[in-house]
Amino acid sequence: MFMELVLALAGGVGAARLLRGLVRIVSPDDLVIVGNTGDDFEFHGLHVSPDLDIVMYTLAGIVDETKGWGVVGDTFSCLRMLEKLGFETWFKLGDEDLAVQIVRTDLLKSSATLSGAVAEVCRMLGVKARLVPMSNDPVRTVVLSGSVRWGFQEYFVKRGARDEVTDVLFEGHEDAEPAPGIVEAIENAGRVVICPSNPILSINPILSIPRIKAAMRNTEAYVVGVSPIVGGKAVKGPAARIMSTLGLEASAYGVAKFYEDFLDHIIIDRVDAGLRTRIEKLGMKVTVADTIMKDVESSVSLAEKVMHAQ
Repeated sequence: MFMELVLALAGGVGAARLLRGLVRIVSPDDLVIVGNTGDDFEFHGLHVSPDLDIVMYTLAGIVDETKGWGVVGDTFSCLRMLEKLGFETWFKLGDEDLAVQIVRTDLLKSSATLSGAVAEVCRMLGVKARLVPMSNDPVRTVVLSGSVRWGFQEYFVKRGARDEVTDVLFEGHEDAEPAPGIVEAIENAGRVVICPSNPILSINPILSIPRIKAAMRNTEAYVVGVSPIVGGKAVKGPAARIMSTLGLEASAYGVAKFYEDFLDHIIIDRVDAGLRTRIEKLGMKVTVADTIMKDVESSVSLAEKVMHAQ
């Protein structure tokens, strides 16, 4: 077990797969996971936190590994009835998944903060690592496609991420405060990990919060990132396409350049070994490794690379 405080910035599936390795080599008491809530939205009156849930279900050992989200073996009886009754069902919450949304929403209505509600549901599911939303204040990712504005889940799920993205906004970020403990954890961490999540849609909402960005720039922790772009393509999701349309290079180099202000070290896949020299010229160290996490063993192997990087 590594015995230093580790703080991880996390989006959804890619982050969850790295974190399932980290929790096996870092004590739960020494791991703080800051989750993206820019994707949060209300669906049929329920507060849904997709990225937080992906991480939570993965660490609880109940995630649907095939999809990367949702609860394994879940059923969809409630959605089928909602459809019969004429309600929208484009966001596929299974019956067990819905139970979590009901509990979290009930906690929020009972005056719990989002961080308090997340901590309580994690306790109920047996997740020992500390999972914290980036803020208790609402920060919402908005995708622009020309003059059209989409909430993130409308863009990503309802419309299948088919629209050309011309800009991404984080509404409410300027006035948002980090959830309690995040800034202190960044300041006290021995290592900060930027998980292999979409830089624009998953990590940038976290960094858009002014005090988090300032803490990241000033931290004395060793900051290690894992590229979610392999061979010019995203391992999962539209990251590469969005980076390109926003004028960023869709490559491991583009990821390193995007995080240039923070990173001390980046881990890139073996297929991108030819980018090593270019990335090193940005002033950061590079580790070349297998970054595709197909199972727990490969997640642990990559997590060990993250923790040994220096």
